[in-house]
Amino acid sequence: MRADARKNRDHLLAVAGTAITEQGVDVSLRDIARKADVGLATLLRHFPTREALLDALLRTNFDELTARAAELETSSSPEQALVTWLRDCVGWTTEYRGVTALMAAAIEDPESALHASCVTLRVAGARLLTRAQETDVARGDLDGADLFALVAMLAWLGDQPSLAPRADHLFEVVAHAILTRPAAGRP
Repeated sequence: MRADARKNRDHLLAVAGTAITEQGVDVSLRDIARKADVGLATLLRHFPTREALLDALLRTNFDELTARAAELETSSSPEQALVTWLRDCVGWTTEYRGVTALMAAAIEDPESALHASCVTLRVAGARLLTRAQETDVARGDLDGADLFALVAMLAWLGDQPSLAPRADHLFEVVAHAILTRPAAGRP
């Protein structure tokens, strides 16, 4: 890709990220183009569909969370790795309003542009969960799909203005429910 095209694409992604943070995933593509000071055709040339735009925007975050899981796997105790990754994942997910519904739909739809990234993210979390289960610090009746659903649930709480103040407390409740032993110095 030419340098100017890359610069335009990166600018569109930055503007889209801000717009989605402020207005949610249903923000108008026309509004994103206007805020980026380009025509809608320019936006659509780079990202022919809303899902293509979201995939490009979210893929970097998914990749970072997947890499973070691998890093935690080798640098932290199984319990700390699982809870830290879960907190990071929930924190990121609440950054983009409405993304939890997209992620839940994409994981079930192999045709979705977001499917592969969501599956990779779920697998990364499942590895951390399995590692914690193998050392008896996490419940054995959960799997990666359950963990992915818990991320979505906790992120949804953060999206709700009336429930957002309780989100941290409820995160702790859920984390304690996943773990089989009380946390010593857990993040």
